[in-house]
Amino acid sequence: MTDSVSTTANQAKYRADYTPPAFLIPTTNLEVKLDPEQTQVKASLVVEKNGVHNNSLELDAEVEKVVQIEIDGEGLSPDEFVYENGKLTINRAFEKAQVVIVSEINPKANTALEGLYLSAGAYCTQCEAEGFRRISPFLDRPDVLSIYTVTIIADEEQYPHILANGNLIAKQKDHKTGLTSVTWNDPFPKPSYLFAMVAGNFDLLKDTYTTISGREVSLEIYVDKGNLHLSDHAMESLKKSMQWDEAKYGLEYDLDTYMIVAVDFFNMGAMENKGLNIFNSKYVLADEKTATDTDYHGVESVIAHEYFHNWTGNRVTCRDWFQLSLKEGLTVFRDQQFSADMGNPVLERISHARVMRTMQFAEDAGPMSHPIRPDKVIEMNNFYTVTVYDKGAEVIRMMHSLLGESGFRKGMDLYFKRHDGQAVTCDDFVSAMADANNKDLSKFSRWYSQSGTPELTIQETKTGSVYTVEFSQRIYGRDDAYKALTIPVKYEVLNKHTGQQVERGVFVLEEHKGKLEIKTDQDVVTVLFEDFSSPVKVKRSLPLSDIKLIINNASDAFCRWDMLQTLWQMVAKEGKADGEAGRTLVNCLIDIVLKQELDPAIRAELLTIPSFQSLAEAFDEINVDAILKTRTLIPSLVTEQTQQAIRNELAEMGPVNNDYNKENVAQRSLKASLLNLLSFSDGEEVKSILRSVYDNAPNMTERVSALNASLNLGDALVQDLLNQMHKSFSQQPLVFDKICQIAASYNGDEVYQMMEYWASQEEFDPSNPNRIRSLYGAFVMRNPAQFHALSGKGYLFLERLLTDVDAKNPQLAARLIDPLLSYQRYDEQRVALMKGVLLRLSSTELSKDLYEKVHSALAN
Repeated sequence: MTDSVSTTANQAKYRADYTPPAFLIPTTNLEVKLDPEQTQVKASLVVEKNGVHNNSLELDAEVEKVVQIEIDGEGLSPDEFVYENGKLTINRAFEKAQVVIVSEINPKANTALEGLYLSAGAYCTQCEAEGFRRISPFLDRPDVLSIYTVTIIADEEQYPHILANGNLIAKQKDHKTGLTSVTWNDPFPKPSYLFAMVAGNFDLLKDTYTTISGREVSLEIYVDKGNLHLSDHAMESLKKSMQWDEAKYGLEYDLDTYMIVAVDFFNMGAMENKGLNIFNSKYVLADEKTATDTDYHGVESVIAHEYFHNWTGNRVTCRDWFQLSLKEGLTVFRDQQFSADMGNPVLERISHARVMRTMQFAEDAGPMSHPIRPDKVIEMNNFYTVTVYDKGAEVIRMMHSLLGESGFRKGMDLYFKRHDGQAVTCDDFVSAMADANNKDLSKFSRWYSQSGTPELTIQETKTGSVYTVEFSQRIYGRDDAYKALTIPVKYEVLNKHTGQQVERGVFVLEEHKGKLEIKTDQDVVTVLFEDFSSPVKVKRSLPLSDIKLIINNASDAFCRWDMLQTLWQMVAKEGKADGEAGRTLVNCLIDIVLKQELDPAIRAELLTIPSFQSLAEAFDEINVDAILKTRTLIPSLVTEQTQQAIRNELAEMGPVNNDYNKENVAQRSLKASLLNLLSFSDGEEVKSILRSVYDNAPNMTERVSALNASLNLGDALVQDLLNQMHKSFSQQPLVFDKICQIAASYNGDEVYQMMEYWASQEEFDPSNPNRIRSLYGAFVMRNPAQFHALSGKGYLFLERLLTDVDAKNPQLAARLIDPLLSYQRYDEQRVALMKGVLLRLSSTELSKDLYEKVHSALAN
């Protein structure tokens, strides 16, 4: 079976063409007899017509072989069915029937990691979006909900853990064959994309949770042998998530057992299959020796995200894949709320804003731009995007802002009351919110149907005692007409001389133009979009004195950080550090370095050098050299005047206590920012400090901080420390991934030799998505100096990589190509080089995943 398709097979599907399924499958019984190369799947389906029609039963199918078909106990002759082009068509009429289909699949050969696959000695599934058809012919669409009973037959000695969705209802051993049959039943109707099964030999961490109504739920986390000690944080995160969802939304878990299985071969972060979540091991395994604070946060938030899907995605699911944001945008918003409650709300908003500005805004401006509810698609895997997820979450957040905490909760309660057990649309969700609050959200709903990033032009005037802020909205980079979006603007008014607060409120812009009028006799400046209240670009001319006033005095710490980013962008666009903006930025950063009384978590963020991508968002045509120069020159100037202060503070700080809590995380984050600034001072003494920090680090966070800082000080130090880490943590894949990421981020020409070296190590498996992402993904996403080198070497490297990966794992290839898609935003020479790669790729046989992105980029 191959994923490569001809051009004629790449037909777009349109949301407007949706029709209800011609048949329903209320009951599904599966019998799966596991074998590495010839797994046999027997599907016994109750199939019934949906409405009056004469259609044949047409099932989605991408199995190796259809062995047998029966309808109501009678076998079909070969002329009564056709299996071709991904469809199994059964040409026998019935109103309701018992349809039995026996098919064969080859899990061992399934390198795409969709459907049922065998890797690292364990059987595993991934069915979202359209993977179930690789297991058995089915109506593989989210609006066909079925109650599943699944029997898995396997050698229990080889696979002692045999799992599927729902509750375990039977287990027996056949003494003739020596095989064990394990049967699971999920009493809740679900679409095929939520089906899951696993068979392997794992270590098991068990615990229990008592729900708000007093039911005891068994909690089980399955990890690779030897990793049990790395699963405690995941278990604690799961219990926190369950408790939070009960307290925040009144949502209680509904099965007897909740299972998580961590696997190393997985295309996604995790998957919310009902009662049996399958996770990339990256988001389960963590201890202080091997995981950073970022890893700890990632585990906690992803565990929460998948658990929250039990209601927002599983109990209420999406009608069709165009409605993906119904479950993903809402659940991302919920996991963001959870993370804010568990940690620092300001840091969470800064993190969300970074994702939006560096990734989503770029997607909005590129060839794959789409609304959060797309209108057409060729390959559904390509729409698991930051637009659907993160912009979708921001749209939910704006709804929350408009309705308030209690109003949003009322809307959620009505949503579940109306739609529990159903497959519904984004419109259904908005209607529940509107009806619960007796509010017209028809204008707000435009966020679901229009693509692009709103850009607000802002002009401020003072006439007498009225200060007026005028807003005008358009879609950035486009001149075509569009309907005005509802944009909540949280604002604060500050006295221009004292920095004292004059007024605070929320202005809602609902038309193309609007005015905020503030009655005041004082000279004032407005702080706009507090807490990143809307995902928009802002076009506003502020005097440097006002920018500095906001950085020093805004009540909202997010806005203080945001104004500092504005300064960075101004300097990058000027292309020099000795202008007024550059001097202002350097002075602001020096003040922050010296102001030790500031909250350490906020101070760390203020001292973090913006990424290449975040500075690139300030440019219509991205000036690679100016951005790279700014990211080096500004910190060098700051460190020139603060080096001794930084050294003194680092010496006082010493190794930070190990526990993962807000205070220690903030201290470690600040230490990382200070080390990185210090690394812009050349000299053996700085190298000695970094080596000492690494050698004395009590945890992985501080080791990685020293390593990241060493990237600025030559490849010898980097490679020495990386080799030291490799020796200390041999055969630990997640640590090896960190080594690869750091090596691939080195911005000197030696990076190619470094990547070749680490790819030659025993731990590097080129069939494992985590290894590819950590080494080659880090190079194309996190090393702009080398990836965008004018020689074109970085682009050619990606071209060869894509050709190789696409033949084995199309989903992974389609994600790796993203840095090429916005090629038109670069200078003429780079445009030619990047377009050349796309043109050469377009002339080869590509998977649907990669075909759609390549041809969309060239057609744009």
